[in-house]
Amino acid sequence: MPRSHQHWLYVWIPLVTATIWFGTLLAMLITWLAQGRPHYVSQDGSIAYISDVGADILKPLFVTGCCITGVGFFLSLVVERWLRHSGRLIPEMRRRERVLSCLAILGSFIGGAGLILLSIFDTKRHPSLHRVFLLVFIVGVGLSAIFTVIEYRWISKDFTELRKLKFAYVMKGVIATLLILCAIAFAIALFEATDVGAVLEWTIAFGYTFYLLTFFFDLRMAKGVHRGQLAPSQIRNMQQQGIPVSTATAGHEGNFGIEGGEPRASNDTYNTFNTFNGRQPLLHNGQNGQPTYPKTAYYAPNGRAANYPA
Repeated sequence: MPRSHQHWLYVWIPLVTATIWFGTLLAMLITWLAQGRPHYVSQDGSIAYISDVGADILKPLFVTGCCITGVGFFLSLVVERWLRHSGRLIPEMRRRERVLSCLAILGSFIGGAGLILLSIFDTKRHPSLHRVFLLVFIVGVGLSAIFTVIEYRWISKDFTELRKLKFAYVMKGVIATLLILCAIAFAIALFEATDVGAVLEWTIAFGYTFYLLTFFFDLRMAKGVHRGQLAPSQIRNMQQQGIPVSTATAGHEGNFGIEGGEPRASNDTYNTFNTFNGRQPLLHNGQNGQPTYPKTAYYAPNGRAANYPA
């Protein structure tokens, strides 16, 4: 049986990525302020852009932070896709979700590559190339975010009873929308109001940390879910038998206890509850001692069967 903390093998990727990205930005901002807000060679306005600070003495830090962030962002989406494919996260039930997931991964690869290249080709020595790769980074991450939000929207629509899944979709949508709007404003301010553009760039960069952290929330939902437990065939089988999907998603909804007025999930990999807080199951055993489930029954806190809408 998989260890209960096996999900941490994947969760650390977006967590470390977000921490390093935030730490890199914070170190650069503090350095610029501590030095008395120096005016760099590549700087136009009174407020330094991230690229201005990253093109000076802190370039090694900037390149390292961007490389780790670009790779970590890409790996976060790849791992998320793999966990869905292996049945440890709620799966995509239709081809469109899988296509959107692949497009999101492609966008993250393009965005990550743009981030790495813009740090190497800095604005001080390669101003034209730097702006091209900055555009590549913004477009790549933006498209990845859009595809991811749409994918989560479709998945959440199929499993409306999973509150954490809906929360993940809403959280991603809000953060991505704000960052995209700020990016559009940044593109305008870059040519019209230099200092405003600098403030927006720092804001977008720090805001990107929160978007990265949403994948920490996503991958953590694999906690307590065994390989294949949420495979599409298993989900369809549960739906045909009238079993709530939430009974097999410990990481998505948490292990329920009687204190919260909800049933408690067992550790059975492919079936639902064998016990209910020490009480006898509501449903009769089938062949070989395996529980069977009528189409419209599930465990209820009051010990009675209740109808589950199809």
